[in-house]
Formats: sequence, C-alpha cells, structure tokens
Amino acid sequence: MQTMKAIQAAGEKPGFDKREFPMTDSDFTFIRRLAKEKTGIELGDHKKEMIYSRIVRRIRSLGLPSFRNYCEYLETHTDAELTNFVNAITTNLTAFFREPHHFEFLEKTVIPELKVNHKADKRIRIWSAGCSTGEEPYSLAMTLHKTFGSVTGWNTKVLATDLDSNVVAHGKAGVYSSDRFNGLDSRILKKYFTSYGGDQSNSGSYVANDEIKKFITFNRLNLLSEWPMKGKFDVI
Repeated sequence: MQTMKAIQAAGEKPGFDKREFPMTDSDFTFIRRLAKEKTGIELGDHKKEMIYSRIVRRIRSLGLPSFRNYCEYLETHTDAELTNFVNAITTNLTAFFREPHHFEFLEKTVIPELKVNHKADKRIRIWSAGCSTGEEPYSLAMTLHKTFGSVTGWNTKVLATDLDSNVVAHGKAGVYSSDRFNGLDSRILKKYFTSYGGDQSNSGSYVANDEIKKFITFNRLNLLSEWPMKGKFDVI
C-alpha cells in the first residue's frame, strides 16, 4: 500500500470542503486504499461524505487537528487504531426477520431437509457471516427454536461473525431498544425477549432470553483473513 507521503507527492487537489476538519483527495485516497487492503471494502467517490462523518469522530476522540494527522496516525499506530478505523467505516444495516421470505424458506423447506440429512448425527450448523448487531442470528435462532426447542438430542448452532467488534459485542449482549422491534409480531417479542427493566412494557430495552442465546456463538472475523472454522456448514 502507498504511504501517506507517497500519495501526497503524487499530487494533491484541494479538499472537497471547508469544514472543521477538511479532507483532501489524498486523505481520502489513503483511507480507501487502507480499507480495501485490510477489509476488502470498496469506497467509491460517492462515499466521501459518509467517510467524513464517521472518521471525524475518531479525529475528535484522539484530539488530532486534521484528517492528514489521522492518516499519519494510522500509519504509525496501525495495530492500536485499525480496529477503531474498521468499526468506523463499517455499515451495519439489519433488522429482525429482514427479508422474511428467507426465514419462511428456512423453516418450511430447508430445516425439514436437514432433519432428514442429519438424522444420524443430529448436527446442524448455520453461519451468519455478516451478523451486524445480531438481529439476523437471533432470527435464525428463533426459527430453529420452533423446530428444535422442545426436542432433545439435536446439536444445532448458529455462528455469528462480523468485521466490526462493536456490533459483535452488541449481538452477544442481546440487548435491543424497543424501536428495533417495530413491525415484529408482539407474540415473538413476548416469547423470546424480556424487558431489560424487568417488566413487559412498550418502552425501554429488551434482552434475548437464554433459550435462543444458547443457539448462537458470536465471534469477530475478517472474511479476508484465515477462517478458523474447520467443519462444514449447512446454511450460510
């Protein structure tokens, strides 16, 4: 990867704004090349505004005077700052039972087939490769619970991974504000979640019950790095 100084030497156009921390073309070039190298994320020119709004929080947090200084800081403190950088640029769009037809297909078609295919070993593995804050793996766990929650002998697990360590921690905690359940059947909320304040109200936060948490293992994983998993998955 080109260093920040090499990018600057290649020629610099004026920054695209005059805000608190101007971001020059060379700053953005360095940021998107680092993002591509470390995460595989492609940042086109149309992502400049998004990157500005996300990275500027790190600049303020570190007490740095400019984007230039932040890029230099990334070069000299890569190990210490890379996780914060990746967390800042990662987009996490998710919802419980997002694309509901996927979960209907899983429940009505895939799971019955897996029960037949794994009749002997009774082992089922599902991978939520980009799990974000956990809504997808919890939706998978709730779907699995419908079939396997009341039976014994089956070993059914969901591996939930994401590049962003913050969202992995969020998913592992399993605590969600009430607005995250908008549009979700109230019976599902009542069955699988408990009010974080101790009562079933329409406000506050809710935490996932242990009966669905036990289906899921959360881990941080960069898909560009070596995968530690050795076994096969039935559904990804």
